[in-house]
Amino acid sequence: MSSTGAGRMLRPRLDSETMDSSHLVGDEPNGIWRDQRDPLQPHLLYIGGEDHHLRIPAMCALRDHGFRITAVGSGDPAPFVHAGIRYRGFKFDRFVNPRADLASIKSLAKILVEEQPDLAQSFDTKPSIYLPLAARSAPGVLAIRTINGRAFLYSSRSPLALTLRPVYRALHKLAARTTAATVFEISDDRAFFERHGIAGKMPVLIRGAGVDVDGFDRALMSGPSPAQLRQELGLGDAEIVMTVTRMTRQKGIPALLDAAARVHQVRPNVRFLLVGPRESEGPLAISQAEIDRHAPYVKAIGSRSDIPALLRLADVFAFPTEYREGVPRVLLEAALAGAPIVTTTMPGCAEVIRDGWNGFLAPPGAPPVLAAKILYLLENREKGRVMADRAAKHVRQEFSLATVVADHAALYRKLIDRARH
Repeated sequence: MSSTGAGRMLRPRLDSETMDSSHLVGDEPNGIWRDQRDPLQPHLLYIGGEDHHLRIPAMCALRDHGFRITAVGSGDPAPFVHAGIRYRGFKFDRFVNPRADLASIKSLAKILVEEQPDLAQSFDTKPSIYLPLAARSAPGVLAIRTINGRAFLYSSRSPLALTLRPVYRALHKLAARTTAATVFEISDDRAFFERHGIAGKMPVLIRGAGVDVDGFDRALMSGPSPAQLRQELGLGDAEIVMTVTRMTRQKGIPALLDAAARVHQVRPNVRFLLVGPRESEGPLAISQAEIDRHAPYVKAIGSRSDIPALLRLADVFAFPTEYREGVPRVLLEAALAGAPIVTTTMPGCAEVIRDGWNGFLAPPGAPPVLAAKILYLLENREKGRVMADRAAKHVRQEFSLATVVADHAALYRKLIDRARH
């Protein structure tokens, strides 16, 4: 996520999204690149969902590596137009809807046939099943699926999730046949796919989507000051524990609220700031009443566009996720902002935080442990600062956008060279 992240495949259907036909946004007429493959400037189709705009920095960096980029997504085209990136709309239903899924596969196959790219890479749960299946209609396209977590199916033990797990594995077994490579963000997902024989021909570990370090630093410096934000949000001189995520149960918000009550008993001046959407999250969202029960020491402010500046307010950044996602982008951003971090032992979080070295890990759904770790960081500021410094250095070295994009560009070149020989 956005800073908030990730795919939501195979949840109960909540609405009937219209399966729109694809459309093109950009200066070039439809099909201009058909049959015009340039070995010096390969054409890459970059496929994602409604938050695909968060990958624009990666697309721009790949363009600097010599690739022609066409973004394919279900979100607002405006950010892509602003960045000068060619964009095609691609609608799909985020929830359980086999008929809509078949229509989406056909729609994506049509885009592949029309564009005839050298490579196509998909992100998020559903697109990474759609692409390999759609690629059967365009055999010259090198299809790359990205596994950034196993989402709802392996985060929940509901009857629906347990029933659909074999379907998920079967679809990926089928998808592996037409996949040129599979990129895994975390080693736990790679091990799972290899254990079940669904990893495909070329499994590759590239940790996370990368964070634009320079862009984040610029946003940090150009955003509102901590004093301005404290005044705007009515925080006074309170200590701040912050989270940035979707306000859902899978993201661990009930556990965080419980931990907040425990922290409040010990340090009543602490304020918990919840940043992220709630109303759009359907039945998995926590209710406003659940938040209100913890007033005034818990304050939910909804989605914001000034996340870097807000993160600078945090005395502790708490990320209580219970969701099987990839590397959470917001953990990388919190580290760059210099906030001491407490998160959970979920595999994507453990890729970033080493317990007791550059932050703390708590079991998911364990409010007493979460509260104890938060209190430790509030009471031991120097140790927290040392951990935060280590986390920032680790992210800059291992998870920078430049590193991740270079790894992807090398993979693309390798696949193209293999296909030509």
